[in-house]
Amino acid sequence: MKTWIAKPGQVEAKWYIVDATGKTLGRMCTEIALILRGKNKPTYTPHVDTGDFVIVINSEKVKMSGNKWNDEKFYSHSRYFGSLKELSAAQVRDKDPAMVIQEAVAGMLPKTKLARRLIHKLKAFKGPNHPHASQKPQALNIADA
Repeated sequence: MKTWIAKPGQVEAKWYIVDATGKTLGRMCTEIALILRGKNKPTYTPHVDTGDFVIVINSEKVKMSGNKWNDEKFYSHSRYFGSLKELSAAQVRDKDPAMVIQEAVAGMLPKTKLARRLIHKLKAFKGPNHPHASQKPQALNIADA
């Protein structure tokens, strides 16, 4: 018996939608990373993109436990001397709430060429509106524990 390996042309990607209202950031993002990689499917192949698209709405209403909104830091650097910028998670949430979710999911994916393509399958939006209604996304229920 041979092991079946998925090929890039054989994979059909589905679209899922997640409402981030009241969800804990880390627990929600682990489920999203699992779906982006395709580990929830029996056809999972590590070196092929077998994952699905995920739309996250209401990204500004996500929760973090404890004092993490002030303790978690986001860094950016333009590679010029003295250009290191540091923002807390609360500042990033006020500026662009979708970035908090994208950075958390990106940290949970492997650091490879495939993962750089997978992160583009995550679409996070502030508020309940999104432009992907024509893909008919299925509601994904992530338990808030």
